[in-house]
Amino acid sequence: MSPRTSAPLELLDLDSTLSEEERQIRAVVRQLMDERVRPHVAGWYEQGQLPARELAREFGKLGLLGMHLTGYGCAGASAVAYGLACLELEAGDSGIRSLVSVQGSLAMYAIWRFGSEEQKQRWLPAMAAGEAIGCFGLTEPDHGSDPASMATRARRDGDDWVLDGGKMWITNAPIADVGVVWARTEDGVRGFVVPMDTPGVSTQEIRHKMSLRASLTGEIVLDGVRLPAAAQLPEAVGLKAPLSCLTEARHGIVWGALGAARDCLETALTYAVTRTQFGRPLAGFQLTQAKLADMTVELQKGYLLALHLGRLADAGRLRPEQVSVGKLNNVREALEIARQCRTILGANGISGEYPVMRHANNLESVLTYEGTSEIHQLVIGQRLTGLNAFA
Repeated sequence: MSPRTSAPLELLDLDSTLSEEERQIRAVVRQLMDERVRPHVAGWYEQGQLPARELAREFGKLGLLGMHLTGYGCAGASAVAYGLACLELEAGDSGIRSLVSVQGSLAMYAIWRFGSEEQKQRWLPAMAAGEAIGCFGLTEPDHGSDPASMATRARRDGDDWVLDGGKMWITNAPIADVGVVWARTEDGVRGFVVPMDTPGVSTQEIRHKMSLRASLTGEIVLDGVRLPAAAQLPEAVGLKAPLSCLTEARHGIVWGALGAARDCLETALTYAVTRTQFGRPLAGFQLTQAKLADMTVELQKGYLLALHLGRLADAGRLRPEQVSVGKLNNVREALEIARQCRTILGANGISGEYPVMRHANNLESVLTYEGTSEIHQLVIGQRLTGLNAFA
């Protein structure tokens, strides 16, 4: 008989920090992952595919898309409930959480926060239901961590806008119905709601990825894209607008990375107590127990940090640099946990029969997207010193 294992997050009785409603939301998302994602995700990853539209409709039925927004068919859930959902989604795969994050915290949030009533009515109910897929066009081929240098331009032509430029590494772009695209105008950075079937818009899926393979990533080319004046997000003024959207999405990453780490740790724990070497279970060796103990401590610390940030968000007091603390710490520690778990599994750690290497590869992307570790270190450093060290 194998020894009884304890779920890593049970050690400090962290469930006691949640309300019954929060636990129920978590349980629903976990069940969805168990039934709909886990049986298939290794194959999706290996093939570089994702049935994103089908999944989006299922997520929409459960209210997961834009779930922390209010009105327009959105669930109006708390920031903590949204975070717990992200944790369970990424325990399935980072690509699954990315689909939901980009849809809800980037594309939908931008329209919800900065859009006109007409734009909100046109897009948000369909996006909340998963009937319309959104993407967020900020990153450019030559301007990743420096969006202030974006080359995409929007110029006035009569009552219309004409957009020219390109965006790169855009999640959901290959199948998106609508894109929130950011461009430089003579009055600064502005956002535009762009139906992706507009003449002059083209997308190309990015292939040969070694990470986030169960996610659809693309390039957007804008060649003389003519839009009516009503396409501009009226409340989005300057670079602060898209950066606030990134803060919104990073909160989901703070939680989501923990899901990947938890899945790796649970896998390694089960493996260690059932795999026998030198006449005893791997879990019976001191070095293995030290690894498991250290990883569990870091996972719980990351969870408490995410929970604190979520409670601050629900109180309306969350600041961008606080989210940077969470993104920097939790993704960095999740990646270290994934790598350490791979060592416990030995050669099996690289097998697609186990999720550990898939999570580790995915977290390499999560480490750098929506702000590299270095960017978040500088955000925190600026808060501490009052000095801008970005340039």
